[in-house]
Amino acid sequence: MNLPNKITVTRIILALIILIMLIIPWYSIGIHFPTFQLMGRITIDLKFIIAGVLFVIAALTDFLDGYLARKNNMVTDFGKVMDAIADKVLVNGLLIILAYNGFISIAIPVIIITRDIFVDSFKMASGKKGKVVAASFTGKAKTMCMMIGMSLTMFYNLPFELIGINVAYALIIIATILSVVSAVQYYYNTKDTFSDK
Repeated sequence: MNLPNKITVTRIILALIILIMLIIPWYSIGIHFPTFQLMGRITIDLKFIIAGVLFVIAALTDFLDGYLARKNNMVTDFGKVMDAIADKVLVNGLLIILAYNGFISIAIPVIIITRDIFVDSFKMASGKKGKVVAASFTGKAKTMCMMIGMSLTMFYNLPFELIGINVAYALIIIATILSVVSAVQYYYNTKDTFSDK
């Protein structure tokens, strides 16, 4: 297993740790993460701060493994599959948890997951006919906005929350819109593969 693939596997492990940390009802087994009050109006749960730090590390590995794989000509089928799995587990799993905890609307993970199903279907259909569609600028911008927005969300939108501007949620909304736009672009670029001719 080459270095980029090892980094990808590490991201999957980090994603699972994050999800487990946020899903388990620790209080039921006598473990309580401390909470803090900031300026008397912002309640900060240390559990989400720790998960946020791990998420930032995992997000950075998302860019690092791809960069190293392309730079050193280490792109493999295993890496492509595991990279896609890592991204879905990390982002979609965490979006569901954030929605469950009231940080974001439940509509967001529904839209993102539905979009991923359509895009993955387009990719498979085009791949079977030998056509590879490169990631669009819109898709890359969506990923960037989503990663930053989710990171800020777990850090309680600080420091922007102190001035009453919800940058975290705005970035996630923008990412959700861009995800729909990129899905339309994927369909447009692969629609000829659905032809019976």
